[in-house]
Amino acid sequence: MIVFAGLGNMGPQYERTRHNVGFDTIDYLAAQYRVSAFKYKHKALVAEAFIQGKKTLLVKPQTYMNNSGEALREIMDFYKLSASDFVVIYDDIDLDVGRLRIRPRGSAGTHNGMRSIVTHLNSEDFPRIRIGVGKPPEKMELAAFVLSRFTDEERKKINACIENAALAAVTLLVSSVETAMSKYNA
Repeated sequence: MIVFAGLGNMGPQYERTRHNVGFDTIDYLAAQYRVSAFKYKHKALVAEAFIQGKKTLLVKPQTYMNNSGEALREIMDFYKLSASDFVVIYDDIDLDVGRLRIRPRGSAGTHNGMRSIVTHLNSEDFPRIRIGVGKPPEKMELAAFVLSRFTDEERKKINACIENAALAAVTLLVSSVETAMSKYNA
């Protein structure tokens, strides 16, 4: 089983913000594969799906971004998974809006949600799909920026990027992280 975990914050005030592109990608995957039965368990909204014939969990942690690792650890323990069974999808301020970057492993960098996951899974060895949300304007605080919504022009780029992130996740599932990287890393 593979777990697609999209990071974000729960609640209507965070919907469609820069920080929630991970949730948006999970929602896009769920719509594409007609998955609607999300249930709250393991500190997350979780739905079982068969994507391209493979059993998959779609996960949206409900711990707020900075504690995302708590939910993933519970899922890891319950299903007896290893860190490499997770694919984490999240926002990245170091990438331009609409850029996609897939990696087979790596550090958490400056992303607090990823720091939590690396700590709780006790590993950096899991694939990740990073969605570029751009850098904040010079005098804007980072927290305010990542919790802001996209401009109309940025939203067009992000929608296309979310679609590509979902396609990359499926490619990773049915082929390999290397294939997804070669096809979707811009």
